[in-house]
Order: sequence, then C-alpha cells, then structure tokens
Amino acid sequence: MSYTNPSMGSGSRTARRIEFGRTHVVRPKGRHQATIVWLHGLGDNGSSWSQLLETLPLSNIKWICPTAPTRPVAILGGFPCTAWFDVGELSEDGPDDWEGLDASAAHIANLLSTEPPDVKLGIGGFSMGAATALYSATCFAQGKYANGNPYPLNLRAIIGLSGWLPGSRNLRNKIEGSREAARRAASLPILLCHGICDDVVPYKYGEKSAHSLSSAGFQYLTFKAYDGLGHYTVPKEMDEVRTWLTGRLGLDGSRS
Repeated sequence: MSYTNPSMGSGSRTARRIEFGRTHVVRPKGRHQATIVWLHGLGDNGSSWSQLLETLPLSNIKWICPTAPTRPVAILGGFPCTAWFDVGELSEDGPDDWEGLDASAAHIANLLSTEPPDVKLGIGGFSMGAATALYSATCFAQGKYANGNPYPLNLRAIIGLSGWLPGSRNLRNKIEGSREAARRAASLPILLCHGICDDVVPYKYGEKSAHSLSSAGFQYLTFKAYDGLGHYTVPKEMDEVRTWLTGRLGLDGSRS
C-alpha cells in the first residue's frame, strides 16, 4: 500500500511517496456490527496486535491492523523503523510531523472507506498508534486534516492506550471556532488508558491529553489509570476495552 501526500503539489521537487507495510485483518466471528482500525506502537507491526485482538471476545468487530511505513525516527537518532509519523522529544514544545500524521490518518480513513454503511467505524491504538488514533479524532471533529483536505469518515469510537495527543496546544481554539466541530467533538466517545509506571510515554502525557481533549469539547471521554502498569498492556486493560466498546457501540451481548 502506498500513499502520496495530497498537500505536495505537482510543483514540489520532492513529493514523498510513503510505503505502508502489510495489513492484517481479523474477521468478525458473529454479526458484523463494527470495524476498528488498530494501530501498533513504534517499531512494531500489525501482525502482533492482530493476534492479540483475535483472542478478545468481541465477535461482532472486524479488526484491521495495518503496518506503519519504515522511516527514520528523530527520537531514535534517525534510526529507521516502523512509525506512523516522525517524533522527536515528547514535549509540549516539540514540533509535530503534520505531513506524516496526515499521511497515516488518510491511510487509515482509506482502509475504513469501503466498509458497509451500517457498520460503525472506530480507530484505536497503542503508544504512537494511540497518538495517531487521537489525531484522527481531531481531524474528524474539525472535518479536515492539517493540510486542509476534508476528513471523510463518521467515527463512532476512539481508543488510546499508553499514548499522547499530537497538536494539543492549539486544539481548543480550532474546535471552539466552529459550531460543527464542537458538535462532532461532543458526539465522539473516547477511551484513554495509561499505566502510572509508564517509563516510555510518561503517565503525565496521558493525563494531559485527556485534559486537552476535554477542554476542547470532547465531553464523551473516559480516562483510566492503572497502578503498577508500565509501557505495555495487560488483560485487565483489554477487558476494559472490550466492555467499553460493547457498551458504546451497542454490540450484540451489551446487555449481558
């Protein structure tokens, strides 16, 4: 799969072609009610998460697990690995790779664009994958990507595990400036989970992301903290994801 960033016009000398890796799909075992794209963390691939998601008792969800492009990553000293976008230091003042974020968000939207109209769409992820899922949530609310191209999907659920929110500094102004954006933000359920002992993406970034989203008008937000949890996931957390998705998406069995 490949994607050419639409913001790079024909006049650009270096229109960068971004090659995405293999996409793994977990088919629903029951009635197909929702499709969720799940995004791996830095240096990982779609296969590892597809294996874990296959074991979740969520028979009405189709999971799409793409693999990020391999690119040099600043936080690793330029070492190339799978990454949804380039990232330097995790800080409020760090620059955001809007081109990389837009390319990945558009790739995800493309994967969801052919789903049946009666199927509910969502995006989730871990670490950098969570950051990309949250960025997609802000694109949905604003109705456009950072490059101004329209965002095409109606998202119904966002999940971020051990992640952070890119572009948190200016989000509130962007959402408050549009009645439609405020309406979409208020309608989108988001689940954020973060380990208090996370030494890769510190807990404070998860907490800050939840605060930034809430203050920007994402009212339908749940934030769960986990004592003793580092930068990984545990069955208790995935059980929270299962329960939350079943309730928020009205999946078969949600009353059991």
